[in-house]
Amino acid sequence: MNSNSTSSASPSSSPNWWDVCITALAPIIWGSTYIVTTELLPPGRPFTAALLRALPAGLLLVLWARRWPVPGGWGRMALLAALNIGVFQALLFVAAYRLPGGLAAVVGAIGPLVVMGLAWAVDQRRPSGVALGAGVLAVAGMALMLLASGTVWDGWGVAAALAGTVCMAMGTFLSRRWQSGLPVLAFTGWQLLLGGLMLAPVAWWADPPLPTLTATQAGGYVYLCLAGALVAYVLWFRGIERLPTVAVASLGLLSPLTAVLLGWALLGQAMRGVSLLGMATVLGCVLAVQWAMAQRGAGR
Repeated sequence: MNSNSTSSASPSSSPNWWDVCITALAPIIWGSTYIVTTELLPPGRPFTAALLRALPAGLLLVLWARRWPVPGGWGRMALLAALNIGVFQALLFVAAYRLPGGLAAVVGAIGPLVVMGLAWAVDQRRPSGVALGAGVLAVAGMALMLLASGTVWDGWGVAAALAGTVCMAMGTFLSRRWQSGLPVLAFTGWQLLLGGLMLAPVAWWADPPLPTLTATQAGGYVYLCLAGALVAYVLWFRGIERLPTVAVASLGLLSPLTAVLLGWALLGQAMRGVSLLGMATVLGCVLAVQWAMAQRGAGR
């Protein structure tokens, strides 16, 4: 990423709420992945969905940016591509196919806690009491939403969602830690392209061939590629460049909220008083983490 843009948005200054709001759009878009997958896409093809989401978007961004990683940066770029795209997207769609949208995304509530743990273990940055408490409370809020819905658990789906959350948290942490010198469009594009190439053999081996797509199914894939990958990942990595890592990770909690709201609004899934309490708790936790990071002037 561009070091000038990072320095110009020093986390030690007051929070730039415009950057927070722009970054928040990414997990909000991602929250629609679950309903698009279950309602619009042909069934039983999680790796194909991940491939068609990542690879075309990455190719478009790389062709547009026309910037290459530095010669010694390919290893780090490949690892980031695996964590943020290849492995994460594969696990995400396995979870999306096997779990209801709310439950699949609710598991992601541990993401901010994983990032805090990494920052503490690697950088000796102990999280503030407010940020840590908000992270734990967010998990409790998500649990309220989950328990109120009476959702049936699927073991493999939950395991995929948990593993995907850890991958994404590690990728978020390392993306901020490893400044690549690339502008955000090229940084995003190369991760999507490399991650998509990693997914290609898995999709070919594990998924059945695609049937003749209906207009609705084709539209679902196009939405996941353009909105869910190209736009959302650019906004996400832009946020990682400009905001404290824990603050960015906490915004990921907006993904399960969006999934639950879409399930309620479009599929008639239950939304009881306890669910509303959990939702309000999670939103409060997101704001609390943003405030705590701004007060500490947290950097990387």
